[in-house]
Amino acid sequence: MKSNKFIKLLSAPYIIWAIAFIIIPLIMVFYYGLTDKTGAFTIANVTSIAKPEHFKSLYLALLLALISTVICMLLAYPLALILSGMKTKNDHLIVFIFILPMWMNFLLRTMAWQTLLENDGVINNILSFLHLPTLHIINTPAAIVFGMIYNFLPFMILPLYNVISKIDVNVLNAARDLGANPAQTLFRVILPLSVPGIISGITMVFVPSLTTFVVSEMLGGSKILLIGNVIEQEFTQNSNWNLGSGLSIVLMIFIIISMVITTVYDKEGEGNAL
Repeated sequence: MKSNKFIKLLSAPYIIWAIAFIIIPLIMVFYYGLTDKTGAFTIANVTSIAKPEHFKSLYLALLLALISTVICMLLAYPLALILSGMKTKNDHLIVFIFILPMWMNFLLRTMAWQTLLENDGVINNILSFLHLPTLHIINTPAAIVFGMIYNFLPFMILPLYNVISKIDVNVLNAARDLGANPAQTLFRVILPLSVPGIISGITMVFVPSLTTFVVSEMLGGSKILLIGNVIEQEFTQNSNWNLGSGLSIVLMIFIIISMVITTVYDKEGEGNAL
């Protein structure tokens, strides 16, 4: 009994933190999102997502988030296979190297891409020096996708590596003994067993890509508005907390759907990052 009370006592700071910085802000978002400036109940803030300018921003955010997620998957899955197949004592060190950039501030990482992709940036200077055609990527959707991939790729690698590395080598050997070639082993054994990591990785990349506004602000040059930028502007520039909260509720729906899908396909939490 004393140990249980002690554990509950230790959890008190987290409970206080969760109430102060999670529950109360969520209550405020729903309050402002479902009321107008007079405090009267309304769903107009939520349904305003159907307005052409808002729906366009949501559609573009969904499209770029989907593209970024697919590219991250195509890059991360082979890398996770290679890392899990190394079976060395330093495999965790190798994974650490890949997540090391995450220790740098998010804004600094995005500014680095801004410096690289500018019309007179590092990449174009190198291309000019080599007498090759320069690229005009900055302030385009492609630049935003580059920024999303760079910032969120580790979130795809970690759950994939975590799941694939746990596959029993005897299962793979059994598949080979039964005559399966490498392609068949990959698609019929490894891929099905790594579904929890795939779903977890997709969720961890898609959700922040959908809700980001910093990447599109810096690499899109404020010319490309995603739904995250619209919400940020409603809070900071237009001081319309009601509309901003209403649009945030719409994004919460996508986040909840992603969490439900993750729970269904990863019931045992196998896809959790290390």
